[in-house]
Amino acid sequence: MTTVRKTITLTTHQDEWIKAQVDAGGYTNDSEYIRDLIRREQERGTEIGAIRAALVEGEQSGEPRPFDALVFNQRMRAKHGKRKPQDRG
Repeated sequence: MTTVRKTITLTTHQDEWIKAQVDAGGYTNDSEYIRDLIRREQERGTEIGAIRAALVEGEQSGEPRPFDALVFNQRMRAKHGKRKPQDRG
C-alpha cells in the first residue's frame, strides 16, 4: 500500500493529546495514532450506514403489528423448552 504525506494543523491542546497517547504506549508515533483514528471513523461510518439501511428496511416493511410479550414467551418456551436457572449462562 502506498502512503501519502500530509501536513495538518493542530491546536496546542490537540498536539498535547496526541503526544499523551503516544507516550502512554498505545502508539509508536503521531502518524500511527492519526491513522487509527481514521480507521475507527471509517468503521463507524460503515456501522452507521448499516443501521440506517436497517431502519429504512423496517420502515418499508409495512404497518406495525401488535406485540404480545406473554404470547411470544409462551411460544418460545413451547419451541425451545423451559430452561432451569442453573442451565442459563
